Amino acid sequence: MDDAQQEDGKPQAGPFRTPWVVGISGASGTPYAAAVLRALLAAGEDVDLVVSRAARLTLLDETGGPFRDAHWRADLARLLARGADGDPAAHPVPDLDRVRHWPAGDLAAGPSSGSYPARGMLIVPASTACVAGVALGLSKDLLQRAASVTLKERRPLVVAVRETPLNGQTLRHLVALDDAGAAVLPASPAFYTGATHIQDLVDFVAGRALDAAGVPHTLYRRWQGGLARADAQGAGPAMP
Repeated sequence: MDDAQQEDGKPQAGPFRTPWVVGISGASGTPYAAAVLRALLAAGEDVDLVVSRAARLTLLDETGGPFRDAHWRADLARLLARGADGDPAAHPVPDLDRVRHWPAGDLAAGPSSGSYPARGMLIVPASTACVAGVALGLSKDLLQRAASVTLKERRPLVVAVRETPLNGQTLRHLVALDDAGAAVLPASPAFYTGATHIQDLVDFVAGRALDAAGVPHTLYRRWQGGLARADAQGAGPAMP
């Protein structure tokens, strides 16, 4: 499929394609989205991408580059090549032929319907405004509508909320999403994996989001039941 076909926002549907929908909202944390997208493509998964209007402002602020509907392919390639530390060429650009982009304002897009085949959806990162919209079923844009469809069709929905502190209203919205079947996943990195770089912390959160969706990956070292640092020093774990 050539660039003109993919960049018009109306890609043709393939008969055997069942993508993961990835929504990027306006919260800070665009490196999380990039890591999830790279890992999904590395796993051979198809992706339908929805970038909210607010997310475009965040992308411009955090990466220095725009995200434009008419040039989404080039803009996405730039995002995926960028490291969490700002290195513009930290990662090889994956093959983007498995990605479809849908404009956030296109409520007639494929993911807006339950009959459109999809495996599930990840919202990475998820702002509190996005959380509220999905919890209340507002469907004010394609991202929120696709999330509502994911819930009603009983497909996996992972919401990587990126906000702190959380007020009572947002906590109630998150409980409502949990009750509806979504996996609420705070963008909270762990340090037991031996992180030595900011990308390691980003990859942990991205990996946990993929774990919740059931997508295999190798983004972080998994817990093996022993204290890695103590083992490296020859002491072994103090407790079973």
